[in-house]
Amino acid sequence: MKDEKLPVSAALISFNEEANIERTLKAVLPFVSEVVIVDSHSADRTAEIARGLGAKVYDEDWKGHIAQKNSALEKCTMPWILCLDCDEVVDENMRGDIENAVRTGDMDGYSVNRMTFYMGRFLKYSWQPDWKLRLVKRSAEPVWAGYDPHDVLTIKGRTGKLSSGYLLHYSYKDTFDHYQRLVKYSKIAAQSYYNNGKRFSYFGLFSKPLFAFVKKYLLKGGFRDGFAGYAVAVSSFVYVYLKYLFLKEIQDGKKKNG
Repeated sequence: MKDEKLPVSAALISFNEEANIERTLKAVLPFVSEVVIVDSHSADRTAEIARGLGAKVYDEDWKGHIAQKNSALEKCTMPWILCLDCDEVVDENMRGDIENAVRTGDMDGYSVNRMTFYMGRFLKYSWQPDWKLRLVKRSAEPVWAGYDPHDVLTIKGRTGKLSSGYLLHYSYKDTFDHYQRLVKYSKIAAQSYYNNGKRFSYFGLFSKPLFAFVKKYLLKGGFRDGFAGYAVAVSSFVYVYLKYLFLKEIQDGKKKNG
């Protein structure tokens, strides 16, 4: 495939991503015109590697997932923006879809299907499908919303899907890394819940984790991913359970302190 630059900015945020950033950038550098990265004071070689590959790197204090990603959006100058995480790689089929979408411009934004690599394999059921709005026109006024850490990209306009390829997601180094992030993100989510008016209930504590397990393992067909599918379902149970425990802790702390 001939390398041809498209009027696309790739937008990312980073923190200590030296293990991933080169793989991610090398997949998009052949066809995007600009790479914008907002880095939150990485202590490793993330910024050095990114700048060496030609990315525009901005060093900023951490403001939360949503605010940090919006900061990256604001710095993009191309008519189209491709939003990525540092552990995501555009495969060849998706690249073709992106090129066609940008050239035709039929929609204002496009969702892509993300496939996650976990326990040595790409999971075909547990986290599938995983559609994420990632390719958008800058004129459609893209904004990251939702609640930390579960940010959602929103636009004004029509959206479609890029269905030929995948956004390959190399999310976790190992089980320890997975559960470290699980605890961290469940606590962030609990705080976001509280800030948005959601309150703890025992019904939620007992029912929501169980439903999360059933959804991943049975309804999504995670059992067809073998042991990895079971591990994903259990981690979903734990994540939701911890989220409600942290929500109760936050709520009780607020009551105690008046």
